[in-house]
Amino acid sequence: MSLFQLVAAMNASNEAYNGGQDYYQSSASQKYLKKLSAPFLDRIDLHVEVPPLPSDVLVNAQEEGESSASVRERVERAVARQRVRQGVQNALLSGRQLEAICALSDDDKQFMQHALEKLKLSARAYHRVLKVALTLADLNDSPVTRAHLMESLSYRKMEKTLSMAISS
Repeated sequence: MSLFQLVAAMNASNEAYNGGQDYYQSSASQKYLKKLSAPFLDRIDLHVEVPPLPSDVLVNAQEEGESSASVRERVERAVARQRVRQGVQNALLSGRQLEAICALSDDDKQFMQHALEKLKLSARAYHRVLKVALTLADLNDSPVTRAHLMESLSYRKMEKTLSMAISS
């Protein structure tokens, strides 16, 4: 079994740079998204839109974010937590292990069921959402909360958009 991490990018359409319209809602973007298969997108954990920065933000950038050293330390603690918990990182957990570790409340299970139906997510996507939520929780050194589930679901935007593009 080969393990690798895929990082991919899509170029925005010209419409996206003209402003005033959500990138995923533009006709050119809808046409482009129809070329991507749902099973392909199903296997990608994070779908993140990075909008263009206004020129004044680029030119006058003053604010510093979290330092790389601080982020590295937090990530190392999260990975150590994962290995102590199950002997492997979250990405390698089986569905059964994952569900046992996340131990969602009945309310959170109902929330996830509603989200899966609304977003038309597969079982594979459900487990990927749980893995991302668990990783977010590990980065915060906490159990999985509704906030982690919601953030994880927010990274599945392209699948919902693709299902809208296909149906139109």
